[in-house]
Order: sequence, then C-alpha cells, then structure tokens
Amino acid sequence: METIITIKHRALTIDADFKQFNKKMVSLLGAIGKEDFDLIKSHPEIAQSHLRSLGGFEDLILFGVQEHGALLRLDGQNKNAIQYILGNPLIALQMTRHDVRAALYAPLRILVYETATGQITIEYDLPSTLFGQFGNPEILEIGLLLDQKLEKLVNESVNRSVR
Repeated sequence: METIITIKHRALTIDADFKQFNKKMVSLLGAIGKEDFDLIKSHPEIAQSHLRSLGGFEDLILFGVQEHGALLRLDGQNKNAIQYILGNPLIALQMTRHDVRAALYAPLRILVYETATGQITIEYDLPSTLFGQFGNPEILEIGLLLDQKLEKLVNESVNRSVR
C-alpha cells in the first residue's frame, strides 16, 4: 500500500549568529537521557511524573542533536548545519495510543543551518500535516498543538538571538 500525502514545510531565514541561536534554542528545551528511558521500562508507574518534570519551553524536550555540518566535511564542505530531534514522550503517547504509526514522526525534527550569506535558516515540517495522514481527529488535534509549540519555540529562539 502506498499513500501520497501533502506536507506543509516552514523555513525562516534570519540575521543571527549560528552558534548563539543554537545555544539559545537548546537552553529553552528540556533534556532526556538513557536513564529516563530505563525508568519508563522499569517503573512506568512513576515515569509519567518524572517525564513531566523534564519539559522545557512549551513542554518540549531535546532527544538528540545530529551535527550534519560535520558530515558535510567528508565532502570538503565547511557548513554549519544541525538537526534537532525534539518532542515529548507524553505528547507522543497521546497520539500513539490511538495509532502506533504516529511514532514514525515522533519525535519531531528541526534543521538549523548557516546560509552562504552568513544568515541562518530554520526549517521543519508542520506536525499537523505529518500526523494528519492517519485520519484520526485526536491525533490531528495534537499535531495542530505541536505546530503551535514549534512555532513558539522558533520565535522565542529568534527573539533571544537576532542581531
């Protein structure tokens, strides 16, 4: 079976320092580690309250960072590019309890890269368009909420770092 879906994509280019922007955005996010996932597995009854305490701005949590700029160096390119993997396990649970396929897109991703002109661009797909494909109103509602959370995160990061 194949399905064709339409994804709405956002891209915002701003005049800001790459390192400063990334530092500001990361400082807004909570963080999750291996020990937190171990707690979910071993003590699910206490894990929910612990997970609530990890949330940062808009309850978003950083799962990981991919230094894509380092990969480009293998090709001789010297570019700054970082992909952030973020979300919230409790928000993901609200969707995957209705349809486990929502796990394909949770956690979410944001790409931040430096342009040739020294500006930075922030790009991401709108979660509502990713999760909307499942045709479940409960999942779509959460996707729309995540659209707002990502927009607020990006705007707050921009506001703290624009030159």
